Amino acid sequence: MNSNLTNSTQDTTPETPPNPAIHGGDYAFFFDVDGTLAEICPEPDAVSIPVNVRNNLQTLSVASNGALALISGRPIEQLDQLATPFVFPAAGVHGAELRDSAGNLHRVSLPDEVAVPLQQMLEKGMAELPGTLLEAKGMAFALHYRQATDFQQQVLALAEAAVAKFPQLMLQRGKCVAEIKPRGNDKGAAITEFMQQAPFAGRTPVFVGDDLTDEKGFQAVNALHGITVKVGEGSSHARYRLGKVTDVYSWIEQMLEQAMLQRHLNNKNVEEKESSL
Repeated sequence: MNSNLTNSTQDTTPETPPNPAIHGGDYAFFFDVDGTLAEICPEPDAVSIPVNVRNNLQTLSVASNGALALISGRPIEQLDQLATPFVFPAAGVHGAELRDSAGNLHRVSLPDEVAVPLQQMLEKGMAELPGTLLEAKGMAFALHYRQATDFQQQVLALAEAAVAKFPQLMLQRGKCVAEIKPRGNDKGAAITEFMQQAPFAGRTPVFVGDDLTDEKGFQAVNALHGITVKVGEGSSHARYRLGKVTDVYSWIEQMLEQAMLQRHLNNKNVEEKESSL
């Protein structure tokens, strides 16, 4: 197991989570994207998942009989672009969009009487803050200030004013972003919903994330006695920790390598038994 994966309550500890047995049908895997499977970039459109990581995700998905999903603040359409040519079950916009393993898509929508004036309000407010970026996601909006951190308080005040005006919405803070989304949707609720469906049901969930937006997911998975892994620094409800995105890549590779070794040992045992008959 990767020695970089440690219990989040201490900086150094020999305690590590159990190695997920991906061929035993025992685990279900959930991955955040930005900051977990992909390095964070100044511009959201510049983010990418390396080809070899996409291939490993597909291998992990096949090995776990499809019990792997992407859980992100991005719309599912963007998740598919990042994962191409593969298509995974996914929860987008923090669970406001959910596509199950059968390909059925469920989406929360905002009524026009909310969506139109909300977008106008946000466009006007963000236009007054040079360097900030408004990302419209259909039923949600992300107010980015990564390249204009001096405007953090103004962006947060704008987001809070919008949520106060439209009580059916809620504010979700992240790394240099304030997201406005329908109330009642979060990554924890999305993971909980997946865990009630095949092929996820009956397995132990594993969730890897890096941001404040992932904390609801960590709490939900902890409640299900699963494995929660925080990527990077900062306090978290996650029980374990990986230092950076490339450590996530190495962890996935190790799971696959150990699965191949276990397969080899199982095949060898079968051959030895057959030869002894």
